[in-house]
Amino acid sequence: MKTLKQRLQKKIEPCYLVQGEDILLYDKALELIKDACNLQLEEFNFIKFDEDSFNGDAVIDTLQTLPMGSEKKIVLLKNVTKLSEDFKKKLIAYLKNPVLSSCLVIFDFFNKFDFIISEKVSAKRLDEKSLAEIIEKEITDSGKLIKKDAVELLISYCCDYYSLIHNELQKLKSCNRDVIETRDIENMVTREVEYTVFELTEALSKKDADKAVSLLNLMDKDTKTFSLIANHFRRLFFVSISKESDADLSKLLGVKEFAVVKARQLAKNFSKIQLKNIYELLDDVDLYIKNGQMQIENALYYLIFGILYC
Repeated sequence: MKTLKQRLQKKIEPCYLVQGEDILLYDKALELIKDACNLQLEEFNFIKFDEDSFNGDAVIDTLQTLPMGSEKKIVLLKNVTKLSEDFKKKLIAYLKNPVLSSCLVIFDFFNKFDFIISEKVSAKRLDEKSLAEIIEKEITDSGKLIKKDAVELLISYCCDYYSLIHNELQKLKSCNRDVIETRDIENMVTREVEYTVFELTEALSKKDADKAVSLLNLMDKDTKTFSLIANHFRRLFFVSISKESDADLSKLLGVKEFAVVKARQLAKNFSKIQLKNIYELLDDVDLYIKNGQMQIENALYYLIFGILYC
């Protein structure tokens, strides 16, 4: 975001393509662009299109219309995924000769706008060093201190999502502790489900049945939890047998590159034969659930113990 702010001070581009997996960073990027445009009469000069309201011709017409009582107009496309070839051609043509008083901002969570040439804004998860600096600054500004291991645990619990860390920091800043320690993180911070699945996988790889069961007890016993665990182990299997790069694998598996990196770390704890057996076990349990042979709660425990003894 610092680089975006610096770029905006020099020049406001006709189009900004925001991509990545950290939702809060999308909003921060839009806030910076709005400030740089000095947007006036926002009800007339900030026009938003989402998946439900999207109309390709209306987007182009809006971009070509002059702002009202303001130097700039912002048109936001938010997570639009259904793009016709006709709209793609019209957008490419427009961006070759854009209206300079219009600024198009595209929130492209699903990477559907890679076909255009535009100013790229990264909303990918920040590296741990940057997150640690943000956490320490926010805690210090609130008149408190935070220990290094507490910072690391907070980042882990939130799976490196700044959007989640931001929410949890509000709790930590308002607590009555002058120095934030790991026990405060454990007691106050909500663990992201992705982190719990990561912990569960690690416990299973170490054959730690007690920890695996206690972690499963923290999770909802529903099909969503089963899907999270199943998708996680399937990803580990594909990562273990693939020679593709992280970037290529993320596209093939339909996940963010960060998820592939994490999967590589965990896959090392299993042999390829173990992961193949787990993959087959997942298919069996999935069938048991769909055929009504197992209730979802029983299926989850059956799966966990099956993985422990693979």
